[in-house]
Amino acid sequence: MERNTSNGEDAAGDGRPMSIAGVPYAKGLGVHAAGDVTVFLGGACSRFTASVGVDDETGGGGSVAFSVLADGRAVATTGVLRGRAAAIPLAADVSGAQVVDLVVTDGGDGNGLDHGDWAGARLTCG
Repeated sequence: MERNTSNGEDAAGDGRPMSIAGVPYAKGLGVHAAGDVTVFLGGACSRFTASVGVDDETGGGGSVAFSVLADGRAVATTGVLRGRAAAIPLAADVSGAQVVDLVVTDGGDGNGLDHGDWAGARLTCG
């Protein structure tokens, strides 16, 4: 996982600026499938949003699917997204959840070039 960049390929910090279908994003999480980012919320947040898709660094390759789990229960999912496709908005009600998992899977065809971006990822807490 890389913060505010694509996943890269070999080592921490090797990602590029995040972009999906030519649209740049300054903030977010870049993850290689299969990946799971766990965030402790302690019941203090109500909503998670992001624009999700395959990062442009794959040159159009890759296929991924995204899921948001709140305390182990799916609260938002996508179908399989492929390289060059526009980002899609994802929103999830995480009210009262202690833990949220941001899961990226390989789209069912192996994980080659499966660099998924949680672009503009944001939690609403308060």
